[in-house]
Amino acid sequence: MSASWSSEDKLREDLFAAVPGILAGQKENGQFGEEPWICQDQNALLALAAAWSLEGSPHYQSEELIDAIGRGGMALVEAQDEEGMWTFRKKDHSTWGQIYMPWTYSRWIRAYQVVREGVSAETREIWDRGLLLGYEGIARTALDRIHNIPAHHAMGLYCAGQVFERLEWREQASAFLLEVIGAQSEHGWWSENFGPVVMYNFVYSEALGTYYALSGDERVLEALERAARFHANYVYPDGSIVETIDERNPYHLGVRLGNAGLSLTPAGRGFIKQQHELHLAAGGNFDADYAANMLLYGSEGEVEETAAGRREHLHAMGRDALVVRRNGWFISLSAYIAPPKEDRWRQDRQNFLSIYHDRTGLVVGGGNTKLQPLWSSFTAGDTSLMQHTQGEEEPDFGPRAGLIHVPDSGNLRAAGESCELELYYGDATGKIEVEPSGKKELRLTYAVTPKGDLSIEAHVTLVPHMELPLLLSSGKQVNLTEETIEWSGDWISHAGWKLSLPDGARLVWPALPHNPYRKGGEATVEEGLLVVVLPFAKEGGQQRLLLTVE
Repeated sequence: MSASWSSEDKLREDLFAAVPGILAGQKENGQFGEEPWICQDQNALLALAAAWSLEGSPHYQSEELIDAIGRGGMALVEAQDEEGMWTFRKKDHSTWGQIYMPWTYSRWIRAYQVVREGVSAETREIWDRGLLLGYEGIARTALDRIHNIPAHHAMGLYCAGQVFERLEWREQASAFLLEVIGAQSEHGWWSENFGPVVMYNFVYSEALGTYYALSGDERVLEALERAARFHANYVYPDGSIVETIDERNPYHLGVRLGNAGLSLTPAGRGFIKQQHELHLAAGGNFDADYAANMLLYGSEGEVEETAAGRREHLHAMGRDALVVRRNGWFISLSAYIAPPKEDRWRQDRQNFLSIYHDRTGLVVGGGNTKLQPLWSSFTAGDTSLMQHTQGEEEPDFGPRAGLIHVPDSGNLRAAGESCELELYYGDATGKIEVEPSGKKELRLTYAVTPKGDLSIEAHVTLVPHMELPLLLSSGKQVNLTEETIEWSGDWISHAGWKLSLPDGARLVWPALPHNPYRKGGEATVEEGLLVVVLPFAKEGGQQRLLLTVE
């Protein structure tokens, strides 16, 4: 990697190229996007404002564009209720109540800051009414707890304080964001229950970074440095985000781009540089919103290489998490443990290991979910006692008598060439040892010390590639579809790797999660995991597997 990062020409090109398509999708009433209309469709306002304001843009000071922007804001005013809220609707037609949608409000007010002098007096009057109504409500009700949504609201409120010359709003926003900084872990993450929330930490860093661009408040820089180092350690070499320690989101394949907050430090710019290079090498384009945010609020400068970019690296977050980069392997272990919450958003901390290889991508892992004990590293008891009925909007997320799927505590350590994790389930102990024995082989050992009458299982969760077949040691080749698979044999091979299986192991497909972002929790087969179930005798013992990169 070179020693610096500067915003790529592609950011400007993709922003400017997106404008005609955005305008073509605008209706006479000012709404953008396809039906059903949702308030987030108007997020395009910021991208349009950036394209209108940036020198060198083919849309610079365009009358057509400023008219479209004006009508786009009027559509938001028209959709507001008496409190300034919008209906939280998703494209699947589900509705989730009334909300001061943070992502929309922050883009609307920031767009207004950019174009205010360019819109008509009539537009300013209507926009002023709508934005003041919304931000009066946000200032009064929304900054009530340390959470990603209030953090984003605070950034927007600061901007509103600038636009409308409301000192009290600027002071309120600054004070709240300092509270957000105070709640940050020394390791650079924010929690919304216990331990890191990796994906939503991007929201915090974006909010603080944009606030810095607006305010110049240097008190946020140390927090952004910590956040950048955290994200630089928790990204796989293919650009996807490490899910092992995340209690909100399971694994998602794909490059996760950065934000303006990460652009303020060398570690963060190293993350951005890596992610942009991967994204562009795969033929990706920058979406207009991302490009606008980076061009308006981002910063350039020196870079520091990510953990994934190094040949060898070890990073520990105290005794709670470990990342090892060695011989093409990227291993993540977690000992962040918390009791389950009867809340769809906080996932059960049940899956504590991920294994990635440069040639195959993520093999073992997938992250956390609810109502699916086969995703748990170990279980004690009958796993059939816990399952989700797809379509059930308010399931019982509580524990089940006769099943323990979340440990009470855990310990991990790096010992020579191997990593070890111990997990305690009531009186029983489960232990995982991970030993990368070379560039192509990794040994996995699962050990159990049982106590009591509950049967113990270990689960090796494997990430599927739906477009590729699964080869079984019987010689059978299987396509991964909605059809269930229950099989036992000597080994399985898939997506460039081969896993040997001990006696008694069985393969299960698909182990579906509960998807909290759908009202009924429905999960598609693409969201499922392949699971190797390792049953243990009452006296416990060890089971060994060999993972080989072919």
